[in-house]
Amino acid sequence: MKRIILIALAATSLLLAACSAEKEAKSDASSEVITTEQAKEIAKDAYIFAYPMLEVYKTMYVQAIDKTSPDYKGEINKFHHMTKLLDADFTAITAPNNDTYYSFLWMDLNSEPLVVTIPAIPKDRYYVLQMEDINGLNFDYIGSRATGYKGGTYLVAGPEWKGETPKGIDKVFRSETPFNFMLGRILVRGKEDHKNVMKIINQYNVQPLSAFEGKAAPKAIKVDFPAYDAKKATSADFISYFNFMLNYQNIHPDDQKYFDEFVKIEIAKGNTFDKSKIKPEILKAIEEGVKEGHAAIIERKKTTGKMVNNWSFIGEAFGNRARMQDKNLLKAAGAATGLFGNDKEEASNFSGTLDSEKNQLNCSNGVKYTIRFEKGQTPPVNAFWSMTMYKLPEVLFIHNPINRYSISDRTKGIKFAKDGSLTLYIQSENPGGELENNWLPAPEGPFMLGLRIYYPKPAIYKGEWVPPTINK
Repeated sequence: MKRIILIALAATSLLLAACSAEKEAKSDASSEVITTEQAKEIAKDAYIFAYPMLEVYKTMYVQAIDKTSPDYKGEINKFHHMTKLLDADFTAITAPNNDTYYSFLWMDLNSEPLVVTIPAIPKDRYYVLQMEDINGLNFDYIGSRATGYKGGTYLVAGPEWKGETPKGIDKVFRSETPFNFMLGRILVRGKEDHKNVMKIINQYNVQPLSAFEGKAAPKAIKVDFPAYDAKKATSADFISYFNFMLNYQNIHPDDQKYFDEFVKIEIAKGNTFDKSKIKPEILKAIEEGVKEGHAAIIERKKTTGKMVNNWSFIGEAFGNRARMQDKNLLKAAGAATGLFGNDKEEASNFSGTLDSEKNQLNCSNGVKYTIRFEKGQTPPVNAFWSMTMYKLPEVLFIHNPINRYSISDRTKGIKFAKDGSLTLYIQSENPGGELENNWLPAPEGPFMLGLRIYYPKPAIYKGEWVPPTINK
């Protein structure tokens, strides 16, 4: 009996020693002695790395978690649709489009995967459902380009799911994180097309895997989402949000080199960030690093796009892990420019603020502009293109007498010249007659043009086709 007790005590001692060693190892890793300069640089790099996460989390929180938010769309794991073509009264988000309806699906895959069913869609109607994870990476697509028009039933699974693909599932999409966003867009040909589109999107369906299989649901994993606070997210407290999101994913092997440094300022899966336990001079250095990181993102944002004919093409700032790996500043600048940007193969977008002489576009004092596409040189697309007018600095639509916010290959009455060319008229005053068909109304002040090209042909994203200059 005495021997058994001694063995038990020895085992307990070993266990306590092991726990102590593990705790000490973790403490050593996270509290390694670093200089203030090192802390600042690590914080700068960590903030840049985390910035897309912070922005996606903010959007998820206000749209799907905080029911008191004016931007709340509805419950998580359910489809919600924006079924109105936006006009000049819409001011909720910048740079809206006037071409599609939107569908929103915020996903929490912690408890089990979701099954998404999309109906067959006519081949002349472009649609896409973009899937982006909490890290700001586009991990896959459903739509005209990616899966075709026949419709299908798809399973979306998080990192911990180890199940077999059930019968009736056409494709499985795997995400590195349990928190993801599915953003749908579907072409709408004016208000008269509303009923046709509603027949389609009302058939979009999402359900838990257990419901799809007719089985009992697994025990739900409750998540305590921290309230989003913009001040905290742009201070040393961003680490609290970062650690929260790390708790729900595994560090990708390609990112381990970053986290080997980040842990030195308490960034690690399982960590709780407590400012009171950090030396004041180190905390101050972290705050300085966050400020420098934010400034670096804003500065990089100015050159995110590649300039072609004085248009900016930002197609390289969005994509999957393979495309965006180690491009942390570019990825952050892309998120700052506009969240949920598509892969360039799905949509290639250009923004124009300069004329052919590199002067700011501005229709004050009766200034007028034209854009001329030579014969056969309109954007080469598989779906459609549109050019949208935005007033600056708001980056919103403008009220105008013909209620036209964009002009496109679908604009009724648009006129090509006898030589096959197409000229668009960008001005405040109605040019009158048949020219009105090719008129995109502009504000009497500075503005930006957004050229959206959905499901582009390779010539566009390979740089073989570029938009013509905007001429005064």
